[in-house]
Amino acid sequence: MDIIGEDYSDAVVRGQRWEGRSFVRCDFTEADLRDLVTSGCTFTECAFDRTDLGGSAHNATAFRSCRFTGAVLNSTEFTSCSWLGSTFADCALRPITLTETDLTLVGLAGAVLRKASLRGLRLREATLSDADLRDVDLRDADLTGARLLGCRLEGADLRGARLDADGLVQATLRGARVDPDTAVAFAAAHGLRVG
Repeated sequence: MDIIGEDYSDAVVRGQRWEGRSFVRCDFTEADLRDLVTSGCTFTECAFDRTDLGGSAHNATAFRSCRFTGAVLNSTEFTSCSWLGSTFADCALRPITLTETDLTLVGLAGAVLRKASLRGLRLREATLSDADLRDVDLRDADLTGARLLGCRLEGADLRGARLDADGLVQATLRGARVDPDTAVAFAAAHGLRVG
């Protein structure tokens, strides 16, 4: 059953468990969702502006084309979730735990995720412009088509990560740890001839 267009702004639903619920174009502005636990839920085109999701845990839950502006997501856990096409602006994201979560087409421009583990995550065509990803674990992550202009990846672990030539040129990679294939791709992206 879909819940469509409901207004949950300012609602207090701390510590509740939601299973298999589907929300479409619902407004969670300034709602208190701390310690909420979701499983198998779907949120489509919902607004989470200044929503407090601190300490919440989400399993197999999809956030499709949702908007998070000024939301609090610190100490949250996302396992086997999807953020497909969602946007995050001025959000508190640290610390956050993302496991097997799909961040395809997500908008994280300017996000601060320093020292987070994004290992093995799918970030295809994500917008990470001006994001702070220093010292982030991105091993085996898929950053194909990601927008990395001004993205800070100093000290990041990029071994096994998939990056386009544009990303290798646009991001700041000083001190990043890479595998030999990425090192060769980096050199080629910067106009060097290897061999």
